[in-house]
Parts: sequence; C-alpha cells; structure tokens
Amino acid sequence: MAALGGSIPAVRAALRRLRAKGDIADPFRGFHVIVPPEYRRLRCLPADQFVPHLMQHLGLVYYVALLSAAELHGAAHHRPQAFQVMVETNRRPIECGEVRVQFIARRDLEATSVVEKKTPRGLLRVASPEATALELVGYADQCGGLDNVAALLPELVEVVDADRLAAECDRSPVAWVQRLGYLLDQTEHRGLADKILPSVGRRAHHVAPLVRARSRSGAPRDHRWRLAVNATVEPEQ
Repeated sequence: MAALGGSIPAVRAALRRLRAKGDIADPFRGFHVIVPPEYRRLRCLPADQFVPHLMQHLGLVYYVALLSAAELHGAAHHRPQAFQVMVETNRRPIECGEVRVQFIARRDLEATSVVEKKTPRGLLRVASPEATALELVGYADQCGGLDNVAALLPELVEVVDADRLAAECDRSPVAWVQRLGYLLDQTEHRGLADKILPSVGRRAHHVAPLVRARSRSGAPRDHRWRLAVNATVEPEQ
C-alpha cells in the first residue's frame, strides 16, 4: 500500500488477480510470496526459500529439523514428504500449492545447536548435524521409524563432529543418547558411539526402551547402553 499509494481494497484486488494468474502464493494468511516462472509447477516458492521470512513475520524462533535437516546435510535416503520445522509450540501444517511445511514442537529448542545455510533468498537456520542425529532418534515417529533413521545415519555421520556430538548429548534427553549409541553400534560406527558413551554413564539411571511406545517386558538388555531392545532395527534399503 505504501509503495503503490493504493487503498486496502485496491491492493487486495491486485493481490487476488496476481494469485489467480499464479504470480504470487499465500503460504500463510496475510503473507505473500512471488512465484518465479521456474517454480510455477509448485504453485509456491520452495519452503526453504520462504520459511525464514515467514518465521520473522510471525516472530517465531525456529530451525529446520529432522529429515529436512538431514537432507540439507547430505543424508537423503528418501526425499521428505514435508519440510520439517522445529518451533516451540504446536502449529498447524502449511500447504501452499505442492509445498507442505510440517511443524514439530520442542520447548527447549533454543538450546539446540544450529548452523546457517544459504538459499537464493537468504539464510536458513538448520539444526546442526549433531543435533539432527539426536533428534532423528528422539522424534523417530516423525521420521519413518528407527529403520529409516538407521538408514540415514551412515550418510549423516560423515559430517558429524565427535566432540560436538558429545557436547550435544549432554544437552539432550539421555534416552535419545542411549538409542543413538545403540544405532551407531548397529551401523558399525563404534568409534563415534564410544565418544558419547560417557554421557550415558553419567546420566542414565534407568533402562530405557529402544522404542518408547512398545512394552519392554521380556526384551533383551543392551548393558552398554542401558537399553531394553524391544524392537529389531533393519535399516531400509
């Protein structure tokens, strides 16, 4: 309105015309993005190119997480069906043309280590590779299950720093560390697993289940990780 010198009805009418032509899209009410010709088939900008501006518009702390973060770090076993974003409280997903954004809640997200990655339209906050490894295990249900997580780990650990992972473990729920250590052993990354074992020794006072939602009754114990192995992990091919 300030740039065009138009009234509210006139500007809204112009926006409606542009939207009908596919020149703009509305990922969120009152938030508009220009859709360049190369993205017309999506009928929206790719999520990584508008999420930083949308989060700024909403005044929310965020970072790209889970499968989307793993993909940005070079671990893409299957392309995520939605762009996964971590925020402090639950939010409804966004659908904009062919683009879907899923929000996952983590109350202590500001303690998570993040890195910045460049996009054609600015900087994107992304969970660090070390935080991503732990969150994939912690939010396995949002990531296709532990089989899918185990398939991603070998590619992800190529960019994981052992010392930074050990530090991240001390900021994460210890059950996540126990499960991650077990999966690292299972995927033959014993050296990295050894690096995070002291965190379990200091903090794990109880046996945790490998899969939280399943009973641990009768499940064999992995004494190294103080874990009830109540599921068989078979990395997806």
